[in-house]
Amino acid sequence: DWQWMYDVNVLAVQRLTRALLPQLRQAAASDSHADLLFVTSTAAQVAYPGGGGYNAAKAAESMLVSALRLELNGEPLRVVEIAPGMVYTEEFTLNRVGGDRERAAAVYEGVQHPLTAEDVADVIGYALEAPGHVNLDLVTMRPVAQSAQHLLARGPLRPRLP
Repeated sequence: DWQWMYDVNVLAVQRLTRALLPQLRQAAASDSHADLLFVTSTAAQVAYPGGGGYNAAKAAESMLVSALRLELNGEPLRVVEIAPGMVYTEEFTLNRVGGDRERAAAVYEGVQHPLTAEDVADVIGYALEAPGHVNLDLVTMRPVAQSAQHLLARGPLRPRLP
């Protein structure tokens, strides 16, 4: 449902950010900086068939993050966006294909090592542990098998040797 996707990915993000910003500013005053980190998606960058609502919601969220970074210029607040590509998440995929388990399994079929939630968490940790003067504006992450939003290698990954 498009309205639900927009409410969760854009309006909820905006409301939470607005509600937490005073506390983050206070934290930055005593700790030299504070972090705002958002998980968007590569779906914000490139559309795919059947993804119109999700693509639009994630693109809007990404623009919200970019605008926020500009609006907070001059404050010791890091605004970080993590944009994962294909992440193996059974529940999300099932939801995306209307509960059809066979179609959900086909999404990942033959893909060697899709990203996991743990991979995304590791990158989040890295971004937050960077020195306080370093801001990772946008981190796009994909599994090696996904060289672009629309290009996915299925089957074993092999080097092309001469």
